[in-house]
Amino acid sequence: MTVDGRALRGDATRELVLDAALEMFAEQGYRATSVRDIAARCGMTHPGLLYHFPSKAALLMAALQRRDDVDCVDGEVRQLGFNQLEARAVLRHLVTSAKNNASKRGLVELFANLSVEATAPDHPAHDYFVERYAALKATVARAFTDLESEGALRQGVVTHIAAAQVVAAMDGLQIQWLLDPEGVDMEAALGALVNGMLVEPL
Repeated sequence: MTVDGRALRGDATRELVLDAALEMFAEQGYRATSVRDIAARCGMTHPGLLYHFPSKAALLMAALQRRDDVDCVDGEVRQLGFNQLEARAVLRHLVTSAKNNASKRGLVELFANLSVEATAPDHPAHDYFVERYAALKATVARAFTDLESEGALRQGVVTHIAAAQVVAAMDGLQIQWLLDPEGVDMEAALGALVNGMLVEPL
């Protein structure tokens, strides 16, 4: 096999492992899932998996990065980066993400479970989630600040509070949807919240 062929096979193996890890972390949580469990689901040996990911923490961080990559479905987001979008595009992307998440139950479960587990300071994903929420709220607050300067926010909307409300609504809607997928429309609920803060709807 050529070097390129080995690299291609290695990439496919990594994707197989990450997909299995995402599923199992979502089903059982990070702490209850072992590397041996993930290796068994992949049909691999424990040492074989460790060749690609030297520790469970490394596997978790790679799985979270894969989740972020999968979430970047919008071409504009891939090109510019979420934090570089103009104000209304930021809010539109959040509402679109709520819609897309309805087809990604495993990923939504993973995020919901891990974000709670990672509140513990000793959790390997603690810093990831702290930084992720800080960056997300900063970007949404910046979007609302830009809209405020354009006169596009309704009177009484406070930009940093609105950002926290939107992020909280996203997480809360995901929990409600996991419990009642037929009864909760994440896109409609988040869109209504955002549009209620704007002079003109998205």
